[in-house]
Amino acid sequence: MIIANPIYDVVFKRLMENERVAKFFIGTMLGQKVHSLELKPQEFTYTDKLAGLAVFRLDFVAVIKTEEGAIKKILIEIQKAKNRIDLMRFRNYLAEQYKKQDTVEEEKITLPITTIYILGFPLLNVETACVGVERQYRDMINDKVLETKNDFIEQLTHDSYIVQVKRITGRYKSRLDKLLSVFEQSNFIDDTETIKEYHYPVENDEEMKKVMDILHHSGIDPETRKAIEAEREAWRSVNAMFEEEKRAFEKKLQEKEVELLEKNEVITEHEKVITEHEKVITEKEQVLEAQRKLIEELQKKLKDK
Repeated sequence: MIIANPIYDVVFKRLMENERVAKFFIGTMLGQKVHSLELKPQEFTYTDKLAGLAVFRLDFVAVIKTEEGAIKKILIEIQKAKNRIDLMRFRNYLAEQYKKQDTVEEEKITLPITTIYILGFPLLNVETACVGVERQYRDMINDKVLETKNDFIEQLTHDSYIVQVKRITGRYKSRLDKLLSVFEQSNFIDDTETIKEYHYPVENDEEMKKVMDILHHSGIDPETRKAIEAEREAWRSVNAMFEEEKRAFEKKLQEKEVELLEKNEVITEHEKVITEHEKVITEKEQVLEAQRKLIEELQKKLKDK
């Protein structure tokens, strides 16, 4: 089956607009049953005035209620390539969400936050396709784990889940495996890596069938493919710009290293000269010491006579 690559914002937005699929995605990532969900996509355009680029960005905010009655704010961000601005953008966006209050049943409240990051690049030293960074309450006095939860702690700390699409392989066993399989970066039909063949069976899974319906339609719809290509081209330009900056920085760093090496060579030469001077001074001191001893001996002989 032909499907669109869901790592593109325009495609992922189609998935999250479907409540059933959004519940499936978030519930599977968190390992919890989502009872209700309110999605609040945050659309904005990243603009680089110097490069003349305007790149569409879409961050997803969902307020969910679990079967246990817990209400949480879920932040979902997709990043296809690793650039220097991303970490600070993530931190700033997270800080803005921490400052916001949400309206739940006509009441303004501060919600606990959980983040989900879908990354198009691998993290060093983290080999797995999906990482869960989950908090644990620990009694430091008695050295034991606490099972209780507290609103104060929940609102000031958060769990995080990271998907590395480059590390997704052919596993198809668990509910999580099935979800991650659609993000697997393989079996593309051309070099653009926007449309691919999906080979896993989904006939007996209603959630996965719905996901496939949306991704298949996105993959064959001319308007959606045009939007994907525009997004791809925009990010290709951004990445090229950052690569140029990176090369310029590396060149500057190399020049500094050469300059430092030359300075070190000059310093080494100066140290050699200083060493030679010290050697001459030492020899002169030895001659003076020998002369002093000779004078003392002569003075002693004169005194004896």
